[in-house]
Amino acid sequence: MITYLDGKLAHKDPAYVILDVGGVGYEVRISLQTYAALPEGERCKLHTHLSIREDAHTLFGFAEPDEKRLFLDLTGVSGIGPNTALVMLSSLSAAEIRQAIVSEDLGTIQRIKGIGVKTAQRVILELKDKIRKESYLTAATGGFNIPVTPNNSVRQEALSALVTLGIARNAAEKSIDAIMKREGNEITVEQLIKLALR
Repeated sequence: MITYLDGKLAHKDPAYVILDVGGVGYEVRISLQTYAALPEGERCKLHTHLSIREDAHTLFGFAEPDEKRLFLDLTGVSGIGPNTALVMLSSLSAAEIRQAIVSEDLGTIQRIKGIGVKTAQRVILELKDKIRKESYLTAATGGFNIPVTPNNSVRQEALSALVTLGIARNAAEKSIDAIMKREGNEITVEQLIKLALR
């Protein structure tokens, strides 16, 4: 099991990073929370989880152990795989997800793209007691600010991230265009992806 990776950030994308550890490049899938927390081109440490399936070995990385813990909790729920858990952690902060689970806020969880009523109910039912017991619930904080890059670049980065997260390209393009028309050109990549995932 690969518990963490410590190395230089060779490439950073809203959906994944490539971490150079001793001359070996590891591709690691990340959430928007982790994307916002990682410094560009510097040395960093990612807490990782290796997901092994018949057709793929995928590394998932998190800037904070707390986010990794919630990811593992979420993937322990029947019907939620690693990609769905990553979409959830890209839509809401770890604290917001925990708060919604503990307060049994079905609507907040259900607003995440790909989460239906039954899945949202299962998440609350299976995790509320565990999260209350672990008592690592912290107050939800405001979102991260990612520096605004030129408009087209923001659109491309968001589109790339959404497609990597499993959203159909046509649907992602329509959603992004509608959001950018409504929100204007000052929107960040993170905000754009979060809105498109709702």
